[in-house]
Amino acid sequence: MSKQRRTQRRKKAKSGAGIITIAVLLLCGLVSYKKMELNATVQKSAKRIEELEKEKQELVEEKDEISEYEAYVKTKKYVEEVAREKLGLVYEDEIIFDSDN
Repeated sequence: MSKQRRTQRRKKAKSGAGIITIAVLLLCGLVSYKKMELNATVQKSAKRIEELEKEKQELVEEKDEISEYEAYVKTKKYVEEVAREKLGLVYEDEIIFDSDN
């Protein structure tokens, strides 16, 4: 009987170690898979950040252009241009020559 018990104990020990080995391998596989998923997510996020930074830079440049135009609109030169071109106004002492050609 003792020989049979030893054989059974060895089989149980081997099968327990096999189950543990399989569980560890499955866990390693799962961790590797999740790591690859996270790396892909990080790459997508980095690309999105780069796109947003580029868009931000374009918006900053557009804001600067608008600020420059706003400053120009407040000048006397701009007011004179609009008065001449759109309203057809001239200074009192100016003489306008109209050519019929």
